[in-house]
Order: sequence, then C-alpha cells, then structure tokens
Amino acid sequence: MADAQLFTTFYMGLGLAVVVVLIAATLLILVQRAAQRILELAVAALGLVQEIKGNTHPIWALQETNRTAAHVLDTAGAIRDHGATVATALHESDQQGGRSG
Repeated sequence: MADAQLFTTFYMGLGLAVVVVLIAATLLILVQRAAQRILELAVAALGLVQEIKGNTHPIWALQETNRTAAHVLDTAGAIRDHGATVATALHESDQQGGRSG
C-alpha cells in the first residue's frame, strides 16, 4: 500500500471516528436535556399532587362525618322515642288525675 493511500485511509477512519463521536455527544446532550425537562416536570407535578391532596382531604374526612351524622340520627331517634314515651305517660297521668287535655 502506498503512503498516500495509507494516509487517505487513516484520515477517512479518523473522520468517521470524529463523526461517530459527534453524533454520540449530540445524543448524550439531548438525553441529558430530556432528563432535565423530565425532572422539572416531575417537580411541578409533585407540587400539584400536594395541592390536590390538600384540596381533597375534606372528602376523605366525610367518612368520619357520615359516622357522626349516623350517631346523631340514632340519638335523635332515641330522644324522639323517649319523648313520645314521656308524652304518653303524661297524657295518661292527666287522664287518671281527672284532667282532660
């Protein structure tokens, strides 16, 4: 192989290696930028998730509210029943005592 042909092959290989390195570097830079953008979006999403959690917390508290409301309803029913018993007893007592309502 002649020196000129050897140098030509060497420079072609060197040029090809430079092109490959430049393409690889470009791809790595693009991947790094994409990763940075993903990180920025993830941080923004985390802030939104925390805001949504705060806004929906009262919904999760509804279970306790429903239990309390059911207890209040049961208590009100018991008061009504006892009140009816007292009213009936008073009415009967008034009728036995000779008073009419």
